[in-house]
Amino acid sequence: MTLLEQSQRTAPDPQRPGPISLPLGLLKTARPRQWVKNVLVVAAPAAAGELFTRQTAVQLVIVFCLFTAAAAAVYLINDARDAEADRAHPDKCRRPVAAGQVPVPVAYAVGGLLAVLAPAAAAFLCTPMTSALLTGYVGMQLAYCISLKHVLVVDLVVVTTGFLMRAMIGGVALDIPLSRWFLITTGFGALFMVSAKRYSEAIRMAPEKLGATRALLTEYTTGYLRFVWQLAAGVAVLAYCLWAMEEGGTGLLPWRQLSMVAFILAILRYAVFADRGTAGAPEDVVLRDKPLALIAVVWMGMYGLAVADL
Repeated sequence: MTLLEQSQRTAPDPQRPGPISLPLGLLKTARPRQWVKNVLVVAAPAAAGELFTRQTAVQLVIVFCLFTAAAAAVYLINDARDAEADRAHPDKCRRPVAAGQVPVPVAYAVGGLLAVLAPAAAAFLCTPMTSALLTGYVGMQLAYCISLKHVLVVDLVVVTTGFLMRAMIGGVALDIPLSRWFLITTGFGALFMVSAKRYSEAIRMAPEKLGATRALLTEYTTGYLRFVWQLAAGVAVLAYCLWAMEEGGTGLLPWRQLSMVAFILAILRYAVFADRGTAGAPEDVVLRDKPLALIAVVWMGMYGLAVADL
């Protein structure tokens, strides 16, 4: 027996999904680490001061679960579609679908089922507009996976709109009017983080490896991406200030106006990481930087006092 034949006989069999590994693989493909983004569903009710009733809390839990299911559907279909390409990637080859832990047909089937059930459940448990928003989110994200991620600027807009939809859906489900300043602040705040992430990826990765992780990074210049995140940060700050100044309270102090200081400090602190090229994962920046986390807590406290009119 030759050495090659012996090595082939002793090589491990390809990973096959078992009764436990398949559910775990599906869960991993749903990206639990990304679920923290869906906490944005409380943004609109929080901004309107509508968080303190049992009915609201129950409705927001339902909306969070439905949006998480819709996002999981997109991840499953995306990984099934990119399975062959992911197997050739040094890191993405470990994804359950690419590694064979989740068969491609199963990923397509579960993803398709969630994509249909999430909006349908929203129509039954929430409102027709909630269902329409979830349907639009799924459709837009699938279009992004198929083609829009290859279109300059449109890719930034689609990812930003996904964050904006998360922030809107809580208000839509509870029939809370959405302030124009809230939408502008949220939209440009999201664009700030998305473009800062692209900028960080572009300046920290060698030129020959840019296209391997995100094809459009070879088309953007770092100067352009810097311009986008700086512009977005400026508009977000301006919109928030106009929003804060629009309403006055009768509390002990003008908490809404004072919260502008914390908001601006948070933007400036995040911009430090964007400028260094270390803002690749927004959730990591927010959770790992203690000063930024403290600023966020102070801002939430001030805004909470403004909503309670204390």
